[in-house]
Amino acid sequence: MREAINYSLSIGKNSSARQRSHGFTLVELMIVVAIVAILAAIALPSYLKQIQQSRRTSAKTALLDVSSREERYYAVNNSYTTLANLGYTNAIGNGATSYLQIPSATEDYYNVSVTVGEPSSSYTVTAAPTGAQSSDACGTYTLTGLGAQSAGPTTVTNCW
Repeated sequence: MREAINYSLSIGKNSSARQRSHGFTLVELMIVVAIVAILAAIALPSYLKQIQQSRRTSAKTALLDVSSREERYYAVNNSYTTLANLGYTNAIGNGATSYLQIPSATEDYYNVSVTVGEPSSSYTVTAAPTGAQSSDACGTYTLTGLGAQSAGPTTVTNCW
C-alpha cells in the first residue's frame, strides 16, 4: 500500500511541473510586443521616405516627357502649346489650365501642368505633389524650356 501512495504522489509532482512549462507568460509576450513596436517605429518612417523618393522618379520622368514633346512640337510649328495638343488624351481640364495626374488617375501623386509664355516662345512644366506625396520635402518640381530644373521650396539637396 505504501508503494501506491508514493507512486501517486510522484505523478502529481510531475504533472504540475509539466503544466508550468507549457506556453508563454504574459511578461514574455509583452516583451516581444514591445520589441516589435520599437522595430516598427524605426522602420516605418524610413520605408515611407523611400516610397516618396521612388514616386519622385515618376514626376521627373513626366516632366522630361512633356519637355521632349514640347520641343518636337516647336520644331514643326515654331511655337509651344498645351498638353492636349501634345498628344496627352488623359489631360484633365482645357487649355492652359489642363494637367496630368502622375502616375495615373487612380493613384495620383503629382499633377503635371504646362505654362506657355507669350507669344508661345517659352514654357515651364510643373509637377505639384498631391495626396500622400504632398508631405514630400522636395515639393514642386519645375523644368523650363531652357532646361533649368528646380524643386522647392526646399532645403533638401539632390531632389533632382
